[in-house]
Amino acid sequence: MTPRCLRRGRPGYPSALTELHDPPATLFVRGEQVEILAEPAVAIVGARSCSAYGAQVARSLACELAAAGLVVVSGLARGVDAEAHRGAIEGGGTTIAVLGCGIDRDYPARHAELARRIVGSGLIVSEYPPGVEPAPWRFPARNRLIAALARATVIVEARERSGALITADFALELGREVFAVPGEISSGLSAGTNNLIRQGAAPLLSADDVLDALGLVRRAPPAPVLSAGAAAVLELLRDAPAGVDELVVRTRCAAADVAAALVELELSGLASQADGIHRAVGTTIAA
Repeated sequence: MTPRCLRRGRPGYPSALTELHDPPATLFVRGEQVEILAEPAVAIVGARSCSAYGAQVARSLACELAAAGLVVVSGLARGVDAEAHRGAIEGGGTTIAVLGCGIDRDYPARHAELARRIVGSGLIVSEYPPGVEPAPWRFPARNRLIAALARATVIVEARERSGALITADFALELGREVFAVPGEISSGLSAGTNNLIRQGAAPLLSADDVLDALGLVRRAPPAPVLSAGAAAVLELLRDAPAGVDELVVRTRCAAADVAAALVELELSGLASQADGIHRAVGTTIAA
């Protein structure tokens, strides 16, 4: 593979990176959609060992923001990063993966197929030449590029000493918007995000928070036509996530009918399921 090289001071080099005090001299690019480096973007990052809730939030948030026209930037890592890339692709949008190694290294290796999908409509970029292997010290340096390429950064889940907090610090230094998804006060995975909110970061409750801050308007998708049963179940899920048994009790419908309604909602992209709990998608994010 012959990489594309964007050199500082030359056409195509992202102007957003020049706001860094140490912009890379060269940005190596894998993919054809180089023009998206100049489009409005949002970074979505967080814990590698995220919870099912964190994965669902990252994926649905990226899906909505990508559908609204924002490029989703993340780091291709396990957990929140990977879910953000997947959500952006599912939303029919574009996504950029920033690596802490050469662009010819799919790191982690388990994300080789995800990397292929990203390149199909987006980009994989790195300041490191092809052949450079990942090293721990390269990832904090990588995080400054993630923050610089985005007009806003969202931290979904982060422990007290998470690398995602480094990305937030870079974003703040650049004067960019920083959002944090609130989490349970008893969860170590939420310690970093909750502390960000205490320090003044904006709590993120829905995709609209990002769109409003950036002065963007959500693209309204055509409303799907739902059966009466699916519409009733969706109304309950918009109030609060619930399991099948609870939905059966609250709707007074047969379990088979509730199950059919949930399948209809998931196929319509209006609900998702994790650990047996069903949640509405495209509405307020709540635990």
